[in-house]
Formats: sequence, C-alpha cells, structure tokens
Amino acid sequence: MSARSTIEVRILGKDYRVVSDGSVSSEEQVEAAATLVDETMRRIRDRTGTVDTAHVAVLTALNVANRLLAQRDDERSAGGPLESDRIRGLIELVESATGAGAAGA
Repeated sequence: MSARSTIEVRILGKDYRVVSDGSVSSEEQVEAAATLVDETMRRIRDRTGTVDTAHVAVLTALNVANRLLAQRDDERSAGGPLESDRIRGLIELVESATGAGAAGA
C-alpha cells in the first residue's frame, strides 16, 4: 500500500491541500478533479455574475452531481456496469477537500 500524500491544488485562486493515497494515479485524479472544479466554478461565476464563492461552490456541486447522475443513468440504460469504485473515490475526494471525511484539507 502506498503512503498517503498531500497534494496542493488551486481553485478560484485559493489553495487547498487534499490527502491522496500516494499513488501516481490518485494524485493525477486529484489534480484532474481540481481542474474540473476550477473550470466549472469559473464558468458558473462568469455566467451568473455571482461573487459569493459559497453560492458558486453549491452551483458547481449541483452541476457535477447532475453530470454524475446522468452518466450513471446512461450506464444503467446501456446495461453497462456502474463505476461504483470511481464514484466512491469522487465522494472521498469531495469529503477530503471539504474536511467532511476522516482527513481534512
């Protein structure tokens, strides 16, 4: 098992530390997730004109959750396997970044 590591990411100009399992793929996933969140937050902020970061974060979470649910529905209707491990990993990433899980940011 790899040693846990901390990865620094930047979202909307603010730095966050996220705990990873230490594997290269995990670190790459954290960085990709941070890029997705940053891009989505910027797009929503620019489109809505909202300056309240918490409001933008909630809208971003809803946007990402909607995409995830749509993908899950598509996989179900196609008869394909659900990506439960990937979904679980995304949930853990969000918990880690928000301090809701066992490891805080």
